[in-house]
Amino acid sequence: MSAVEAMHWGLAEQVRTLSEAHDVLSKLLPHPKSKPDVLKDYYLRSAAIYARVAETDRSHHHEAMYWATREREKGEAIQLRKS
Repeated sequence: MSAVEAMHWGLAEQVRTLSEAHDVLSKLLPHPKSKPDVLKDYYLRSAAIYARVAETDRSHHHEAMYWATREREKGEAIQLRKS
């Protein structure tokens, strides 16, 4: 992970509202043709952020939980090749 990427994930860890999460995570979204491990990491990390936001942005709890579930399922669906 690059220093810039780490900085942005650091910002993502600090978001408190659903709007902030959408904004920061959309900027971190990797290209759809990225390596599977990159995509899986993104989706699982974003799922954790949305789940946390569901607890801090109570007026958007259900919507944030939807996004957490959606991102987690997308991440878990990505199969990684074993070498």
